[in-house]
Amino acid sequence: MQKEYADFLELFHPQPGYKVLEVTTHADGLTKVLVDFMVPYEGRLALAMYPGEHQVMEASEHLKAHEVPDFNRPFRALPRDNDIVVLDDILHRHAFPERILKACYTTLANTGEVIIMAPKGEMDVERVLADLEKMEYRAGNQIDIFKDRDLVMAKKMHMWGNGL
Repeated sequence: MQKEYADFLELFHPQPGYKVLEVTTHADGLTKVLVDFMVPYEGRLALAMYPGEHQVMEASEHLKAHEVPDFNRPFRALPRDNDIVVLDDILHRHAFPERILKACYTTLANTGEVIIMAPKGEMDVERVLADLEKMEYRAGNQIDIFKDRDLVMAKKMHMWGNGL
């Protein structure tokens, strides 16, 4: 496994039944690493695929996928159903980024986390951190793991702000 992927997985704190939602324009090696990571925990990776180039991955008990036809629509996810949401190359492309952040907040379990990634230089990191704060996420940080991607992570705190 690449060192970057190993470092990325350090951001996760899985328990049995762990659930991750990846929202992306390119299901790729990172998606495969996340699926493999879920297996020992009897976990699940839900995959929302926006238009882009996706590697073919077989659905299994650990991988459930759906397509989102365009960047004007939100992804599907149940309330409080995920421990972490990974937005990979989506937030800066979506027509309504605030709706995406709200959908993430709703689908995250209490104290769940959101990870936002984009190719280096395509995401305004300071604006994303400010938007996360405005949407009642806490402990927003930029984390330098990937040489070709910016990464920001924040936490949903139970009983703070939105109260969802």
